[in-house]
Amino acid sequence: MSQNLLEVARLFLKLGFTAFGGPAAHIAIMHDEVVKRRKWLNDQEFLDLLGATNLIPGPNSTEMAIHLGYLRAGWRGLIVGGICFILPAMLLVTALAWLYVELRSLPQVEWLLYGIKPVVIAIIAQALWNLGRKAVKNTIVAVVGLAVIVLYFFQINELFLLFAGGLFVMLAANIQRLKTQGIGVLFLPGAAGFSALALTGLAAVPFSLPVLFLTFLKIGSILYGSGYVLLAFLRADLVVNFGWLTEAQLIDAVAIGQITPGPVFTTATFIGFVLGGFPGALLATLGIFLPSFIFVAISNPLIPRIRNSPWVSGLLDGVNVASFGLMAAVTWQLGQASLVDPLTILIALASLGLLVRFNINTTWLIVGGAVMGLLKAFIG
Repeated sequence: MSQNLLEVARLFLKLGFTAFGGPAAHIAIMHDEVVKRRKWLNDQEFLDLLGATNLIPGPNSTEMAIHLGYLRAGWRGLIVGGICFILPAMLLVTALAWLYVELRSLPQVEWLLYGIKPVVIAIIAQALWNLGRKAVKNTIVAVVGLAVIVLYFFQINELFLLFAGGLFVMLAANIQRLKTQGIGVLFLPGAAGFSALALTGLAAVPFSLPVLFLTFLKIGSILYGSGYVLLAFLRADLVVNFGWLTEAQLIDAVAIGQITPGPVFTTATFIGFVLGGFPGALLATLGIFLPSFIFVAISNPLIPRIRNSPWVSGLLDGVNVASFGLMAAVTWQLGQASLVDPLTILIALASLGLLVRFNINTTWLIVGGAVMGLLKAFIG
């Protein structure tokens, strides 16, 4: 194994075990490690890679690890960087999922989750605010975001809303260019949207490992925006369509993803284990992360040509605000299931205040919520 490949493996294993705080925190840590400490690349090159991750679906921090591994050690670095960043979180989440399944019936665990769930709602609400400020760039984009929220409650397909939002903003932003270039430029994004929609016909089927894998493969292939947008697709497929999970179990999965380091997308690992044991955890993880490796490998050589395209920029603005709309709608629904009495509402508001005012680490907030749940159990 080359020295560069060993460096990639050591760095991303370390980050996989220690990088708490979500994608923004992960990327800040990576910047410190690879630009300031190791001098693998300069600030502008790092920003170019970060911009590249916004052009493709999937978890941004994981894709940054894959890009950086490729930059440092070629194709082997691409694979090793991504796997080493994902693997620690996957192992930790699998262990916690096993404990969850084994101890779920204990009253103490129920009370722990009672206190943790409102904290998770607060964390998602803050992420929603941060995402909204970046996603809503102008009036047209704002209208698309509101339309997605309304149409979601009319049970319009999430993938249709995602790609229709992207297409609408792209057209609105480039209407003059469209008059001169014709409609041929629409075929690519339209085809992408319809091909993604073709993967949605998996409803009303009994649980099986192949369907579990395909479901997470689909989600990993089309998910733009914050990792919390994942909730919209998980709820639509696994709670509403398939009936494999309850609303409470979905919130529990998000909570586990919050208290572990590494990618938030390891929520898939937890869900896979709850539904299908160790094979389910492995297949769900493979399904949701595999597209990121493929997209990075394909897009890396093309990035300099497409990054500044006004068509791509418009499409991404629309997809991002549609993702924001889906996230907002699902947060409302999950909040109704988690904020069940005055104490849970108080925990959520206090957590949100601490996040906004002091930017406190989310792990400590979750620990605090768990303590509040246990105190509630003892006090009665």
